[in-house]
Amino acid sequence: MTGMTETLQPWLDRWRLTPDGEAFTTEHTGSWLLPVRRDEQAAMLKVSPSPDEIAGGALMEWWAGQGAARVLAREGEALLLERAMGPRCLIAMSKDGQDDAATQIICDAVEVLHAPRGRRSLSTLVPLDIWFRELGPMAAAQGGVLAAAHQAAQTLLADPRDVVALHGDVHHANILDFGPRGWLAIDPKGLLGERGYDYANPFCNPDTATALQPGRLQRYLAQVSERAGMEPRRLLMWILAYSGLSAAWILGDGDLARFDLSIAELAAAQLGV
Repeated sequence: MTGMTETLQPWLDRWRLTPDGEAFTTEHTGSWLLPVRRDEQAAMLKVSPSPDEIAGGALMEWWAGQGAARVLAREGEALLLERAMGPRCLIAMSKDGQDDAATQIICDAVEVLHAPRGRRSLSTLVPLDIWFRELGPMAAAQGGVLAAAHQAAQTLLADPRDVVALHGDVHHANILDFGPRGWLAIDPKGLLGERGYDYANPFCNPDTATALQPGRLQRYLAQVSERAGMEPRRLLMWILAYSGLSAAWILGDGDLARFDLSIAELAAAQLGV
């Protein structure tokens, strides 16, 4: 584990951290994470060369512990966060007959993240029109439901409403139980755009069986549109646009995107497009 030692040890020394578990790496971003303690406080050390992860760390610091884990230290590619120590898990809840309760928790967490902060927005946030740039070329190449997703995205992006700093990757594994502090977000992408985008991703989670369960789309639409104060049709357009973008990314990597395309087809059928 030479790479791990070279990556993490300088930050352990600089921030006077004690390892409190095994280090692990994430598949998609190549980030190293290590449970640690600093002055007996449970924390998580994250070191990543990914620009998206570094930008996400800046957004976490900007949130200042409101709706998100507190940033205890941040410098360059390294981030030290308070660690979630609560026993509850949204993935387990959703799979154990509490899907609606999990969705409610996610909505509540997102509402706090989107609340006005009374300070200047970050310059590092990526606008949604840039975030969606890979959908158009893939839609032109593939057609079908991706073309419908691209059209929905263009309509939404041309007339944004309620523009906020977006988490950008809201799902059941990124809202964690922080005990007395409640349910808080981790691992944002750091985007800028209409708040509806952050409500689309949870519909595609926590797994294929749950997301494609008959009636789940309609139930999710009713629950989230009411809780978030959004028009159901506009939320549905965001679900179509997001699932199309996700499919475009997967197809661009040379993999199949059956699940994401299935979600897009469900949303397109509900919209009648």
